[in-house]
Amino acid sequence: MINLIGQAESKLDTKGRFLFPAKYKGQLKELVNEGFVLKRSIYKKCLELFTMEGWKSESAILNKLNLFKRKNAIFVTKFMAGVRLVELDNAGRLLVSKDLMQYGGLSKNIVLTSVKNKIEIWDKEAYEIFVAFETEQEQEDLANLAEEVLGNFDNE
Repeated sequence: MINLIGQAESKLDTKGRFLFPAKYKGQLKELVNEGFVLKRSIYKKCLELFTMEGWKSESAILNKLNLFKRKNAIFVTKFMAGVRLVELDNAGRLLVSKDLMQYGGLSKNIVLTSVKNKIEIWDKEAYEIFVAFETEQEQEDLANLAEEVLGNFDNE
């Protein structure tokens, strides 16, 4: 599994296309030619872009769910809502469908940022607000969250 690193800015054209950053192409190498899966994020107002390899790992988890359990069936339907297969065009651009642009609140200026095995696509202004620390309390909240999430791991 590839863990991507980096952040880049791009611009959406009037058709919803953006130039895929070279820094990600270099990290993904031949995986770029296999295409991508683009979907809504569950927890954040952004989109998630997976390589096909990354999507296979993600969907393997879903495939283990028993769809005869109502909550599982509802979750999978909502999780898969708006999922699109996308490929780079000859100019190295990806197309974001209108419904996904609307869901992500994307305007002209976007930010692509790596999160483990996927790339999040944000409206630039929304991303800057999301990651900003406006107050000392927000910094303290993040420190507490880090302790809660990561504090149970052994460092040995």
